[in-house]
Amino acid sequence: MALEDAKTEVDVAFSREARRGLAFENAFGGATSFLRRRYSKDLAGVDLCITGVPFDQAVTHRPGTRFGPRAIREASTLQAFDPPYGWGYDPLSEFAVVDHGDMAFDYADTGSFPTLVEAHIARILEAGPGVITLGGDHFITLPILRAFAAKYGPMSVIQFDAHSDLWADDDMGRIDHGTFMYKAVKLGLVDPARSVQVGIRTECPDYLGMNVIDAAEAHRIGPAAVAEKVRSIVGDAPTYLTFDIDGLDPAFAPGTGTPVWGGLSSWQVAAVMRGLAGINLVGGDVVEVSPPYDTTGATAIAGAHVATELICLWGWTRRR
Repeated sequence: MALEDAKTEVDVAFSREARRGLAFENAFGGATSFLRRRYSKDLAGVDLCITGVPFDQAVTHRPGTRFGPRAIREASTLQAFDPPYGWGYDPLSEFAVVDHGDMAFDYADTGSFPTLVEAHIARILEAGPGVITLGGDHFITLPILRAFAAKYGPMSVIQFDAHSDLWADDDMGRIDHGTFMYKAVKLGLVDPARSVQVGIRTECPDYLGMNVIDAAEAHRIGPAAVAEKVRSIVGDAPTYLTFDIDGLDPAFAPGTGTPVWGGLSSWQVAAVMRGLAGINLVGGDVVEVSPPYDTTGATAIAGAHVATELICLWGWTRRR
């Protein structure tokens, strides 16, 4: 969308025909699609699809992440004017990216939810685009991984988080955001030897073979070394990156259900994610943004930046 087009009475979330290019509408007005992408259910010719899963019925403490996708989208509008800083390319101009809107589900029929999420993501993947998901609590990653593993086999996973989410729970039908990774490993969706958790700072009795760079190590060795270590673990395997916003310290992301001090700073995360350029990222998510616990909007802003970095990572290897 050209700058002069912003002077006409259009709203690019509905009216833009080109799926590539930046947007120059006022950040404070209009529909809040992610990065001002066009809202579309038509996936023909789409390279990358942004979708929301506004679910928070699996939390152990404070709810509110059902409002995460909406808040992340709103925060992202300020980033729609310029190419992402520091990447050296503009993925929004090189790739056809759409906002697919939020997945519909019956909030009162929680038992049907996992199957619906898996089918939602599988349908997008079958149509061809990559998928980046806005959550929602961290349980949503389990059915998402089911869909990705059906296409790619056992996944390499990079998980930014304060918690391992590996607490034992052999009831595979139980819906809990604190056990999703345990189930993903036990179900063979994740290859733990080629996966890594970054920013962990809560106790876990058994990491089930997952590699761990806890918050203390990340602070000690610095972002460049963290990125190098992560890259050495995942190699060139198809990789999914899941980012729990509580991987950030509460000073940078207070709006989350289970905040833990001693976490990563926003500059550290930005440096690590840019240091991962070149990994075979096939999809990702940002979860656990709970706007009711952050009146400043800083947590949603962080979530929007993370999702944008995921777009950059996804596009990096595909542009060559």
